[in-house]
Amino acid sequence: MPNLISAEAITSKIFFIRGKKVMMDSDLALLYGVQTKRLNEQVKRNKKRFPEDFMFQLTNKEKEEVVAICDHLKFLKFSPHLPLAFTEQGVAMLSGVLSSDRAIAVNIQIMRAFTQLRRMSLTNVNIRRKIEEMERKYDKQFQVVFSALKNLFEEPQKPKGKLGF
Repeated sequence: MPNLISAEAITSKIFFIRGKKVMMDSDLALLYGVQTKRLNEQVKRNKKRFPEDFMFQLTNKEKEEVVAICDHLKFLKFSPHLPLAFTEQGVAMLSGVLSSDRAIAVNIQIMRAFTQLRRMSLTNVNIRRKIEEMERKYDKQFQVVFSALKNLFEEPQKPKGKLGF
């Protein structure tokens, strides 16, 4: 049971909310093979294990944004409940309250995915730093090359919708 879920599948369920990388309760429940309601019951029973920096409840606005961004979370649109978001530490803490073999194996995969994301973001920072050093070091001839490289590392802008026909 070591490779239940690919790192890519897990990474696609990690969001950036309130300046933190988080996973939604419904995604975690699906990965663990339990109902979201049951996962949240375990969290409530063990509330002391989940401080605000491990887990938080989304606001209505945050919930709307997540639903708008993610097709697989459309079912939350009409749900009266606000979902819970778990940080990496919160996901790790879940392994203490969900002790099935599947939960343990999935938790290991999730921890690896968070580590991989952290490694990738550090690599991008280092590359950007090196490009900036080279930019300062070399003359204006390479300015076009440096600006093209910087554009590769920036977040792509969302294209505006076409108006008319």
